[in-house]
Amino acid sequence: MTTKRVLPILFLIMFLVMLGFGIIIPVLPYYAEEIGASATELGLLMAVYSFMQFVFAPMWGRVSDRIGRKPVIMLGIFGLSLSFFLLAFATHLWMLFVARVIGGFLSAANMPTVMAYVADVTSEEDRGKGMGIIGAATGLGFIFGPAVGGVFSKISLEAPFYIAGTVSFLTMILVFFILKESVQLSDRKQRPKVKRTKAIGQAMKTPMAMLYFLQFFIAVSLSGLEATFAYFAAVKAGLNAVSMGYVFMIMGLASAAVQGSMGTLTKKFGEIKIIQAGIVVSALGMGLILLTQNFLTAAVFLTIFGIGNGVIRPSVSSLLTKQAKSGYGEVTGYLSSFGSLGRIIGPVLGGALYMVWIGLPYVSGIVLSAIAFGLFMIYIKRNKLSIG
Repeated sequence: MTTKRVLPILFLIMFLVMLGFGIIIPVLPYYAEEIGASATELGLLMAVYSFMQFVFAPMWGRVSDRIGRKPVIMLGIFGLSLSFFLLAFATHLWMLFVARVIGGFLSAANMPTVMAYVADVTSEEDRGKGMGIIGAATGLGFIFGPAVGGVFSKISLEAPFYIAGTVSFLTMILVFFILKESVQLSDRKQRPKVKRTKAIGQAMKTPMAMLYFLQFFIAVSLSGLEATFAYFAAVKAGLNAVSMGYVFMIMGLASAAVQGSMGTLTKKFGEIKIIQAGIVVSALGMGLILLTQNFLTAAVFLTIFGIGNGVIRPSVSSLLTKQAKSGYGEVTGYLSSFGSLGRIIGPVLGGALYMVWIGLPYVSGIVLSAIAFGLFMIYIKRNKLSIG
């Protein structure tokens, strides 16, 4: 299957996966509260999903290197579908946790395996374009998913979970019929099994570990903003939930548009310059957010941050797979794992800093961006990469 044909298919698959995931986002807090979850238990319910992804994403990446991408992608999407239906049938709090654990465990396979698939089917020249398309699909799914979930929640709080489960199951069927395997059987047999602890130790000793930590700091910064910006904008600009929805939609569309242009940007500037610019622009956006006064400034400043942040992950993924000596699934698995760890820590850290001063999460975001930039410069120096 040619790159020109497979990338639109991967875009559709990831859009549908994230659409299903996004459908439950606005409903889950109210659904859990109705079952009896406290604020702390709701926080744990959200965190356990990211924790399972942090733990198991590298494992699924390595599995996809050995048995192929297609079965692992299908298993990951099946896990999402199963977890959504389990949530819909839940009548006790422990059932919600079981559903989230299962969903996190199995769906941890999705992102690293899809990114590895992109690396399999693209040349180094088109790698950035492929990763950008996956990023755009993910972003658009997150934009439209919550809107769909909000509409169906008017029927009942369970309805969005049934819809999400159905969308995910149909997406799995779509993968079965239209997606071809990208890893050759001969390549799978050449990859020896490595113990989990040994594999982690080896990964942290490679120069690419700097990129994993860069992704961690970027994820902490982003998730800290997502956890606090609604409160910040309500205080500084008087924005309500509807206005915030529009602000995040504008940011998401701008970010997706830029990610969709990654092919042109990468060919013109290269991944290194794009990552550097992305970090600087996202830090600038963080600083501007402190000056928010109304809906317009909130939308513009958050969009600046979103554009900068949006180009980092596809470019890091592209650069990482170009430098990889082992299977693509393994390195994209570690990248996803560190991103998940950042999404666990970020909301907690952002909330704690917000309680000290409402602008502190964004000041810390600038500091984290500076750390990420420093790590990336070390990576460039150690690998003797050309910035030009």
